[in-house]
Amino acid sequence: MARMTGTAARGEQLLGVAVVSTTPVAGGDVSTATRLRLSNGRSAIIKTRPQAPAGFFAAEARGLRWLAEAGGTPVPDVLAVDDDCLVLDWIEPARPTADAAESLGRSLAATHAAGAETFGAAQDGYIGLAPLPNRPLDRWPEFYASRRVMPYVRAALQRGALSPDEAEDVEQVVKRIHTLAGDDEPVARIHGDLWSGNVVWGQDDTAWIIDPAAHGGHRETDLAMLALFGITHLQRILDAYQEVAPLQDGWEDRVALHQLHPLLVHAVMFGGGYGARAAEAARSLL
Repeated sequence: MARMTGTAARGEQLLGVAVVSTTPVAGGDVSTATRLRLSNGRSAIIKTRPQAPAGFFAAEARGLRWLAEAGGTPVPDVLAVDDDCLVLDWIEPARPTADAAESLGRSLAATHAAGAETFGAAQDGYIGLAPLPNRPLDRWPEFYASRRVMPYVRAALQRGALSPDEAEDVEQVVKRIHTLAGDDEPVARIHGDLWSGNVVWGQDDTAWIIDPAAHGGHRETDLAMLALFGITHLQRILDAYQEVAPLQDGWEDRVALHQLHPLLVHAVMFGGGYGARAAEAARSLL
């Protein structure tokens, strides 16, 4: 098998184990992912990005370790991290099954229940390549409005990905955030970017989560993100979650609220029709 010399050498330097071969891993537009087959019989995945933003891979490693501490949905072990790369234990992918989906629902409820000290995090992070402000606040409506929605409204306006009228639609939601948010809930330990591409269906009917933007947040955010771009067996996931941790009445009506942030992030990063979708989601709440 092929061996990418530079990538293999970097893996060997960080792991202290010889790399037998390397294989490109498809998917992901933020980092280059490569599977490393190691001389000890194990495999790892190394994610690299030249001139990565300051603290980019450290933030991902920190989030993975924090989620792992919850003992809920499994995450790959962090094997090494540096400014230019992150090395994780390899998860052998398998076909998604209904049993794995139910396991994901139950384990995600356990991750959320592990909680956090406050909404936000001690350090700012990233969602994709976009900066993610995490300065803590005591209540979720204020945190979501000031740290998740409005920074991306301003950035999308500057980029031309959101029109002034569309921005006004979103701002109307922010003005009514306390009415729309439902009753206060305990701070949940959330993944923060839980779209279907960040779920790896592994062996033994186990689903793993990767690439987090982890922080203390609202548990409905992760569930709304799973629904945004679609995931196999979504209803099985939701049903299993609710068996363990029933959601507040009216949670379905708040899905669009929790999807505002990822839609605005996509508007900033990719443009296209995401700004219009964010405005449409906002109007559905008013």
